[in-house]
Amino acid sequence: MENPGTEALVIKDLRKGYGPLEVLSGISFSVARGELVCILGPSGCGKTTILRIAAGLIPFDSGEVVINGEDIGKNRNGLRNVSVVFQEPRLLPWRNARKNVQLSLELRKDSHGEEGTAEVDSALELVGLSDFAGSYPHELSGGMKQRVALARAIVTEPEILFMDEPLTGLDMRNREELQDEIVRIWSNKKVSLLLVTHDPAEAIHMADRIIVLSGRPTRIKSIIGVKSPRPRPRDSSEVRELEKTIRGLFAGESIGESPPR
Repeated sequence: MENPGTEALVIKDLRKGYGPLEVLSGISFSVARGELVCILGPSGCGKTTILRIAAGLIPFDSGEVVINGEDIGKNRNGLRNVSVVFQEPRLLPWRNARKNVQLSLELRKDSHGEEGTAEVDSALELVGLSDFAGSYPHELSGGMKQRVALARAIVTEPEILFMDEPLTGLDMRNREELQDEIVRIWSNKKVSLLLVTHDPAEAIHMADRIIVLSGRPTRIKSIIGVKSPRPRPRDSSEVRELEKTIRGLFAGESIGESPPR
């Protein structure tokens, strides 16, 4: 069913706590259809909590989360049009790459048997792993495992893709390659994408807009639009100036360092 409106995700006055600890204090932002938005903030500020709430994985205390016009607070079983890529690939070690990607289709109630083989092969081709479809997780590098996880997320053709620091722990070469791959796939699939990162340079390189968060209790410090056309050079004066501006927002707070080049 086609959903009206231009916003894929709308979050209004979102609040979440754990016992007496207030984590999120009135978070409000939106993601337009086809937009790539990054959430950036200090370690432990609640970035992942926002993403998991938006993806329907954990409950929230108050506020509103609307996906494609549907209030997920009222219908938590209706999120069949979203996929999540976690920080760890979470591949099943007894399944090869093709079978790990196939799992997403198997878990759908309308999937039967070997249906979706063409879609699985297409997803693996899109992430550059056609030649490794028969390889098992222990035979793959860290970057390749994360590509399998990405293929598993996109094979169901989600309208919204959530990514929780998916490049953490990769070396610089793999990290930059996958940044570009994610942007390419996002553009190819025309999916709405919300990505959590601790790296200002990564957010600037990838995002249309950056949601800059404070420390706990977490509020939005700033929403910054990135106007530079893609593909974006990583060391231009414009990028360096924007990173300086973002880091200036975190005076007195710890923000992740960009990996050394």
